[in-house]
Amino acid sequence: QLQLVESGGGLVQPGGSLRLSCTTSATTLNHFTVAWFRQAPGKEREGVSCFSGSGGTPNYADSVKGRFTMSRDYAKNTFDLQMDSLRREDTAIYYCSAVLRPWTTGCSFDYEYNYWGQGTQVTVSS
Repeated sequence: QLQLVESGGGLVQPGGSLRLSCTTSATTLNHFTVAWFRQAPGKEREGVSCFSGSGGTPNYADSVKGRFTMSRDYAKNTFDLQMDSLRREDTAIYYCSAVLRPWTTGCSFDYEYNYWGQGTQVTVSS
């Protein structure tokens, strides 16, 4: 059973930055597609970014393109989300997630992600 733990959330002013990290219990993430999702109060959960186990480049939701950067560390089996130019509408609980998809290039938020962290709160407010 893969375990994921998020860290790095908090309170930040509009225009500021935060970096989220997801630590996993995996011995290797090479066969997992990993992703960040978020859920704001009263809204449905939405995909933010994802990265396939085969590498390549991550995909981003249109709302965060150019502001957020997802990266993964294959040696440490962790993945991060660097969030810059934060806006009030980025306020949400952020979850890291994973799904086993060996030999898959590219990624999608529509996969049936079945491993989830507990979530970390990000609040953008002055």
